[in-house]
Amino acid sequence: MIRYALHCDRGHDFESWFQSSSAYDSQVKRKLVTCPICGSAKVAKAIMAPRIVGKKGRGRATPPPEPAAATTPEAAPSGPTSLLMAQERELRTKLKELRDHIVKNADNVGERFANEARAMHYGDKEHRPIYGEASPEEAKSLIDEGIEVSPLPTLPEDRN
Repeated sequence: MIRYALHCDRGHDFESWFQSSSAYDSQVKRKLVTCPICGSAKVAKAIMAPRIVGKKGRGRATPPPEPAAATTPEAAPSGPTSLLMAQERELRTKLKELRDHIVKNADNVGERFANEARAMHYGDKEHRPIYGEASPEEAKSLIDEGIEVSPLPTLPEDRN
């Protein structure tokens, strides 16, 4: 998922999440991305500063300020944007439920994740549900060895 800061031709700024950059491009081309304040379909990406957090600094970065919410009834979103917003909320809820289930029912092995997953895969340890941390290189190595791994869903509100 990618979060873009957007602005419309009438000067309103807002944010939205997209599955990928190409999904954003496709939705803009079909005029499915509209300003939640005025409904304009003339929307473009705003300049954003990258948010880079090192492995040791996870959870310590200060999130960017949230955009002000529209408070007037006439500013309520309608049409394709409100549908996208409802789908986004539903997706976030399902991802949070999945993550909460994993955290509740699996052991957090922290930075030992790659070693623990290998040991279980090769029969050196008994299989059990685990989660933890792995670098992109470690995760790729596990996948190359045929060990099934998946990233644990992280949502924007987790970074607060």
